[in-house]
Amino acid sequence: MADVAVRAACFIAEHAAEPITLADVADHVGYSPFHLARSFERAHGQPPGRFLAAHRFQRAKRLLLDSDERVSDICCEVGFSSVGTFTRRFTAEIGLSPVSFRRLPDVLSDAPPRPVLVPGGAEAGGVVTGAVHLGPAAQIALGGAAAIYVGLFVQRAPRGIPVVGALLDEQGRFGLTGIPPGTYWLLATAFSARADHAQQLVPGWNVVGGSATPVRVGPARPPEHREITLQVVPPWSAPVLVALPPLASSIAQDRRRQPLAAGLA
Repeated sequence: MADVAVRAACFIAEHAAEPITLADVADHVGYSPFHLARSFERAHGQPPGRFLAAHRFQRAKRLLLDSDERVSDICCEVGFSSVGTFTRRFTAEIGLSPVSFRRLPDVLSDAPPRPVLVPGGAEAGGVVTGAVHLGPAAQIALGGAAAIYVGLFVQRAPRGIPVVGALLDEQGRFGLTGIPPGTYWLLATAFSARADHAQQLVPGWNVVGGSATPVRVGPARPPEHREITLQVVPPWSAPVLVALPPLASSIAQDRRRQPLAAGLA
């Protein structure tokens, strides 16, 4: 069944620019849409429709940075018929609107990412510690210099802004704090530290890793410790959509401090 899920994912990735449906994918692999959808989500952590949208949004990110096309034109080019729906879903997945995402290379030039921990919203919340390691293929792909991001997400796929996250230093160790009670997935990715900002926002390699089991945080639970090894995954794999570099820029830190400063005034 795992082979069927992989064949379905490859088909979706290859035909993401086309108006394909779940029935088309199911016909390709010889399964009923119902059984394929269940098996696909079990294997890839998200349903086929969201997997398809992820590839379309990744292409939209590339078009936003590499072209002067209007957002409405990009919306249609990547398979959406409604600009409003495209913008809303893009913002939810990436963490920024299409227009704001397009401006990021200039924003990051003024405020490049720096190692930082962005704690969760619970002042006396839970703690997750660990370390992120690069597998041999990941070290080669990243050219020996990596910008490693790690975060906790409510779902198995990184979507939107993490509950808590960090851009790590070269040691790769982390301590995530202020985590509200709940069940999360610990996910990590890395970009070449020598790449320009546009390449970090839409990398040519998909270097990812994560915890094999969920992380559970609660008042009576001790801190969890996880070790993650990042690997280069195939091109058909779900891309990391979240715009992570701006979360580690000084501008983002200033914005996070502003509500606190206003409350103390």
